[in-house]
Amino acid sequence: MMATQHNQSTRIQGRKATLTTVHIVQHLAPGGLETMVIELLKQTPAHERCYIISLEGTQQQAIQHWPILRHFQSQLVFLDKAEGLQLSLIKQLSSEFKRLNADVVHTHHIGSLLYGGIAARMARITTCIHTEHDMWHLQNTKRRHVETIALKLVNPILVADADEVSKQLNELFPFTESKVIKNGIDCNRFVPANQAAARRILGLPANTLLIGTAGRLVPVKSHTTLIKAVSRLPENTHLAIAGAGPLEQELKQLCEHLNISHRVHFLGLVSDMPSFYQSLDLFCLPSSCEGFPLSPLEAQACNIPVVVTDVGAARETLCPLSGLTTKSKRVFSLLATLEKAIATRHLFTPRDFVVEHNDVRTMSQAYRALAVKA
Repeated sequence: MMATQHNQSTRIQGRKATLTTVHIVQHLAPGGLETMVIELLKQTPAHERCYIISLEGTQQQAIQHWPILRHFQSQLVFLDKAEGLQLSLIKQLSSEFKRLNADVVHTHHIGSLLYGGIAARMARITTCIHTEHDMWHLQNTKRRHVETIALKLVNPILVADADEVSKQLNELFPFTESKVIKNGIDCNRFVPANQAAARRILGLPANTLLIGTAGRLVPVKSHTTLIKAVSRLPENTHLAIAGAGPLEQELKQLCEHLNISHRVHFLGLVSDMPSFYQSLDLFCLPSSCEGFPLSPLEAQACNIPVVVTDVGAARETLCPLSGLTTKSKRVFSLLATLEKAIATRHLFTPRDFVVEHNDVRTMSQAYRALAVKA
């Protein structure tokens, strides 16, 4: 078995003033996992270094689809991995780690663990952290076997981003033990603000009750369920959808079929997400599968109440006073929950909960403490 972290302490403690962390992700595209990694990069102390290696894609492609990456170009590496197993990538990653003088390799998701973790051991990097962001992908037997092998080979510090994720990890992989570091968001960026001004910025109607949702337009996000529920709410209730994806035309056709196209606003990829949340009366995440999503935290930090489907660890993101859960893919269950949330939306201020439990600075400090103490 490859080297463990236990002889690491002296090396890291001695170099912590110039600690270099390298994150490995499958791809860099708008999403919760990727946003969390970007936030960790942004929180890196000035005297330390942080890089992100994307196994797939090119820098040009990534920036085209996610323009905010332009601000971090010097800290991004793209390997443009081809589809399928590519063992040569391990050697390539090992060389990159040596070139970047990496002290810590932090992998996210199964592919990054397999390639990045083994490459880190080849490069004699003994502090490896692996974060699991959700568990639904491990329902696949083949993926579970691959993850078992990777965890035993790499022996990383295993982190779960939620209590539910940690519980399931410990059940599936009893030979290891996960720590919990909950995802955080920038509470200085996501703040309450004037609703009317936010709607003007985004071109949204002023005199409506506005429900919002954010996420890629893909089946797992279950936008169809939300659209059908909104169609049964009063005429003055509108829906704003932030995000892009392959289902856009299909969803627009559904809105036409339900005669609510004038009530559903497709905004595409929104760069000014604080204004998006600030424009809302209520936020809803209707996904059929989730890990520990960031969007409910961002909405609540703007003092917007939230409804989520009770999947994965989504309920752990909710302020216990104002947040509501509903069943997945059940239109009438979601409808009833939305009606309740609308009726009680002015009673609570969920921002305090997020500031206390899910600020990005707390998350960043917890990960850094793991690296330094390993």
